[in-house]
Amino acid sequence: MIKQFINKLMGKTSSSTKPSLGKRHVVPAKVHGINVDWVDERALNVVRTLQDRGFEAYVVGGAVRDLLLGLKPKDFDVATNATPEQVKAAFRRAFIIGRRFRIVHVVYGRGREHEVIEVSTFRAHLDSADASQVKGNERSSKQELAGMTHAVDASGRVLRDNVWGPQDEDAARRDFTINAMYYDPETGHVIDYHGGIADAKKKVLRMIGDPAMRYREDPVRIIRAVRFAAKLSALGFKLEAKTAAPLKRTAKLLADVPQSRLFDEMLKLLQTGHALASVEQLKLQGLAKGIYPLLDIVVERADQAFVKTALQDTDRRVGEGKPVAPSFLLACVLWSDVREAWADRRVKQPPFPALQDAIDEVFESRIGDVSGRGKLAADMREIWMMQPRFEKRVGSGPWSLVEQARFRAGFDFMRLRADVGEVDVVLADWWQEFSLADDATREDLLQQARQESQKTPRTPRVHSVRRADKPVEDPRFREDDAVSSGEGVDADASPKKRRRRRRKPLGDVGGPPAAE
Repeated sequence: MIKQFINKLMGKTSSSTKPSLGKRHVVPAKVHGINVDWVDERALNVVRTLQDRGFEAYVVGGAVRDLLLGLKPKDFDVATNATPEQVKAAFRRAFIIGRRFRIVHVVYGRGREHEVIEVSTFRAHLDSADASQVKGNERSSKQELAGMTHAVDASGRVLRDNVWGPQDEDAARRDFTINAMYYDPETGHVIDYHGGIADAKKKVLRMIGDPAMRYREDPVRIIRAVRFAAKLSALGFKLEAKTAAPLKRTAKLLADVPQSRLFDEMLKLLQTGHALASVEQLKLQGLAKGIYPLLDIVVERADQAFVKTALQDTDRRVGEGKPVAPSFLLACVLWSDVREAWADRRVKQPPFPALQDAIDEVFESRIGDVSGRGKLAADMREIWMMQPRFEKRVGSGPWSLVEQARFRAGFDFMRLRADVGEVDVVLADWWQEFSLADDATREDLLQQARQESQKTPRTPRVHSVRRADKPVEDPRFREDDAVSSGEGVDADASPKKRRRRRRKPLGDVGGPPAAE
C-alpha cells in the first residue's frame, strides 16, 4: 500500500507495462529465402566490421521486412550491442547524432553519391515506472532532460531513451512485429522474437504490446502505422484491428510533437512512393484532418486534377528510383492559393509585385515557421515566379530563363499545368524544344514565336494620357501576361551573342535541378 501511495504521488503506475519479450526464433536462410545479393555492400561492411571487433551486429528493421517480402530496400539500418562510442571508433567517417535517441551515422562516399548507414545500440525496454518523469513534453523539456538517460512526461511519452540492453528487450521496444527482426548476412539467420515472419505471411501489421500505450510512448507511431499500411497495401497488408482501433482517439497526442518532426513525417508519407495510398489510408483511419495543417490541405486537395497529377507523378518517380523534391510537390499543392491571392492583388498592383506579395501571403498562412523561410521557400518561390515568364517568348527573356538553376523544376511545373489544361500544351512543347536546342535552332524557334504572336489578334495597349493633374488609364487594359514589369527585359531587344552549348535533356516531370 505504501509503495502504491508513493508511486501515485510520483505519477508512476503500480504495474509494469513491459510487454512480453517473446521467444527467440532462429530462422535459417533456406526457410526465409532472403536474397543476400540485395543487401547493400556498405551495410554488409558495417556488420562485418563490428562482428570482427567482437560485437553482435545485424541488419534490422524495415530492410529485413522488405527483403522477406521480395522488395529491394532503399535504406539499411544496423543494430548492435556496441555502444555509440564503440561504433564511432570502428569507422573512419562516423558521427554520433541525436539526444533523444543517440545513434551513429556511418558515412560512405561524398556529395550526392554519399550513403549513410544508421547504426543503433540495443536498447533496454523500460516502462514509465522505470523512468524519470519530467514536466512539459517533447517540445519543451530539453533543459530538464540534460543528463538523463531515460525519461518520460506525465502522459508516458518517452522523451529520452539511451539505456542499453539485450537484444530481446531491444526487439520488444520496437513498434511493429514485421519491423522487429534481425538479419545476420554472415550466417544467413533471421532472429525473430514476436512472430514477424508469421505476420508477414499473413499480411498483418501488428503492434508489439498494447497499441494505445505504444502510441502514447511515441505519437509519431500513429503516422508510421498509416505509412506502413499505405506502403504495403498493394501487397494485401492490413492493420490488425487492435492496432488500428486507437489511432483516431490518440491522434490528439500529436499536438505535443515538435512541428519540425511532424513536417518530416509528412514528407515521408508523400515522398516514399505511396502518396496516393497514404491519403486513402488517412481517410480510412479517420485521420484526414488534425495531424499537420499542410497535410490536411494535401488530403483535402488530393482529388483536384493538378494536385492528383503531382502526387501520381511523385509516386512514379520514386518507383523508378528518380529523385523528388519537397519544394516541387508543395508548390503544386499550394499553387491554387497563390493564383487566387495573385488575382486579387493584381487589381491594384503591377503583376510581378502582386505575385511576390501573394507568395508571401501564402507562406505566412500555410507554411509558417517550419522550413518556410529557408531553402524550401526559396525553391518554391522561384518555381512560381517562373510561371508568367514562360508566356513570354520574345527578346532575350527565353535565353536567360533556360540558364537559371531552377529552370528544370519551373518547366516541369509548367508541364504539369499543361497536362491538366491550365496552359496550352503547345507552349510546353515549345519550351521543351527550346531548352534542348542549339543557338541557331533557338533563333528559329524565337522567330516562329514572333510570327505566331503577330498573327494573333491583340487588344491594343492604350497608354496613359496626361491631363491637368494625373494620368488617366484605359480601364480595358491589364497586363495579363504578367511579364512586362519587374524583369527589366526589352521585348524587342535582340539576344546577345551566346556561347554555343547544348543543354542536357530535361528528363521527366517532377525532378529537382541538378544542384539539389
